[in-house]
Amino acid sequence: MIITRQLCQRVPVVDGQLDILKGINLEIKQGESVAIVGSSGSGKTTLLGMLAGLDLPSSGEILLDNTELTQLDEEARAKVRGKLVSFVFQDFQLLGSLTALENVLLPLEVRGQENVEALAERYLERVGLAQRHHHYPKQLSGGEQQRVALARAFACEAPLLFADEPTGNLDTATGKKIADLLFSMNEEAGTTLILVTHDMELAKRCQRQLVMEAGELREI
Repeated sequence: MIITRQLCQRVPVVDGQLDILKGINLEIKQGESVAIVGSSGSGKTTLLGMLAGLDLPSSGEILLDNTELTQLDEEARAKVRGKLVSFVFQDFQLLGSLTALENVLLPLEVRGQENVEALAERYLERVGLAQRHHHYPKQLSGGEQQRVALARAFACEAPLLFADEPTGNLDTATGKKIADLLFSMNEEAGTTLILVTHDMELAKRCQRQLVMEAGELREI
């Protein structure tokens, strides 16, 4: 599902250049769950952005479902993302002017899917928010907002899910509930999960654990 070959990312600095990613070679199979761990500044979020087609590397190749992303312009990459990729973020990324239901509906409508309201309602019910469809994000707790984000991600029924510190803004008890929900829904859907986290206990719930250290990636 994902292949990278000699993936590098360099940025200019005052005294030369900084290597953020150093020759990353990676293969992730369809249906795998893979955690990428590492300290702040190690390059793990940069790598996630590359794998998801949000950013381009300085050099190297990224194949997403056999599509070479580095050969595409931004419009073409956006089409690939729209077809293949969904996201869950640390800070939820809900639109405050939309209700829970509308936040789940938005990407479905952009994709041009049919019967989207019934689908969105079903996924909100799956995450335990059947009675909160018409609440706005400010009326929901952090855990409830992340449940909306999970419903939005899985309702897209994309084969790839990127989760960037999905429990990072939650207390321990709420974070565990969200993690349980994430992994149970992922198993049901057979999604390929790439999880970026600093939490080793969360990472151990994935089938594979990789660590980023100074721009280099290795399997634990």
